[in-house]
Amino acid sequence: MKLVATGVLVAALVVWLVAWRAETSGAPTWVGFVRAGAEAAMIGGLADWFAVTALFRHPLGIPIPHTAIIPKRKEALGENLREFVSSNFLNEDVVRVRIQRAEVAGRVGSWLAVPANAERVTAELASAVRGALQVLSDADVQELLEDTVVSRLGTFEVGPPLGRVLDEVLVDGAHRGTVDLLAEHARLWLVEHPREVIEAVAAASPQWSPRMVDEAIGARVHAELIRVASDVSTDPNHPLRGTIDAALTQFAYRLQHDPEMIARAQAAKDRLLDHPSTRAAMADMAAAARRMVLEAVDDPTSGLRLRVVEAIRSAGQRLVDDPEWRGKADLWVENLAAHVVANYSDELTRTITDTVERWDGEETSRRIEIAAGRDLQFIRINGAVVGALVGVLIHAFSLQMG
Repeated sequence: MKLVATGVLVAALVVWLVAWRAETSGAPTWVGFVRAGAEAAMIGGLADWFAVTALFRHPLGIPIPHTAIIPKRKEALGENLREFVSSNFLNEDVVRVRIQRAEVAGRVGSWLAVPANAERVTAELASAVRGALQVLSDADVQELLEDTVVSRLGTFEVGPPLGRVLDEVLVDGAHRGTVDLLAEHARLWLVEHPREVIEAVAAASPQWSPRMVDEAIGARVHAELIRVASDVSTDPNHPLRGTIDAALTQFAYRLQHDPEMIARAQAAKDRLLDHPSTRAAMADMAAAARRMVLEAVDDPTSGLRLRVVEAIRSAGQRLVDDPEWRGKADLWVENLAAHVVANYSDELTRTITDTVERWDGEETSRRIEIAAGRDLQFIRINGAVVGALVGVLIHAFSLQMG
C-alpha cells in the first residue's frame, strides 16, 4: 500500500508535468483544469505523507519539531490507554451491568449439568489434587498436620467443651446404651472368669481364714456380682444407673467449672499430644490418607470421583432449575467481579503501561504502524484525490473571477 500511495503521488507529478508543458504550448483551456488538479493532488498527497510519517518518525530523517510523535510519547500513550481501559472496561458499574447481562450462573449451570462436562471438571480437579499431593511428601503432610491441627489443639482448652458435650449426652440419654454394653460385658466376663474373682477374694482375706471359707465367700461374691451386672443390664431404673448418672453429671460440671479438673484435663490432653505414639499414629494416618486420596483421584470409577461428578452435575442442574439459587450465584459473581475491579483495577491496567514502557520507541512505532497498515496509506491516497478535486474547484473559481 505504500507503493500504491507513492505511485499515486508520482502519477500526479507526471500528469502535472505533461499538463504544464501542454499549457505552455497553447493547449486548450481544459488542460489548465488537469494541471490544477494534478498540482493540488501533489500538494495534498505530500501533506498527508508528511502527517502520516510524522506520527512514526522524522520525515526524511530531519528532526522537525512535533514529529516522531509516537516514539517520543509512547509512555503517555500507554498511560492514556490504561486510563481508557480502566474508565470504560474496568469500571465497577460497567462490570456489574455486563455480569448481569451475561447470566453467568445460568450458563455455567447449563454447562455443568451435562455429565460429560461434570466429568471433565472432576478430572481437572483430580489432576490439581494429584499434583499437590505428589509435591508433598509424607513428612510434609505430617508437618502440615502438626503445624495446623496439633498447634491449634495445643492452645485449645479441652475441659469446658468436653463438659458441655457430656451434659448434652446425659440430657439426651445417649450414654445409656454404653452403660448397657459395659454391664453386659462385665456380666459375660464374670461368667467366664469365676476363678479370678474367687482368687481375688481369697487374696484379700486374712491369713488365718481357712481356704474353704475364702472360696465360699469368693463364690458368693462372684454370684452377687453377676446378679448386679444382670440387674443393671436389664433394669433401666436400677439404682446403680442413677449413681453412674450422678457421677457423670458431677464430672461434667467439674470439667466446666472446677479449675483443678480443667487443668487436669488440659494436662492429659497435652500428654496425649506430646506422646511419641500419637505423633507416630499421626504420621501413619497422614501417609494412609495421602495414599487413599491418590488412589481415589487416579481412578475414574472410584467412589470419590463419582460422588464429585454427581455433586458438580447436581449443582449445575440446581443453577438451571432454581431461580433463587441462580440469583444468589449471579449476585456472588457480580460482587466478586466488582470487588476485584474496585480494588485491583490499577494493578490490572498497570500491565498496559508496564508493557509499553518496556517497548523500544522505534519498535512501538513500527507495531502501531503495521497495525494501522493499509488505512494509513489510504489517508495519503485520499489526500491526493481530495486535493485534486479542490484544485479543480479553485481553478474554476479563479477563471470565473477573472
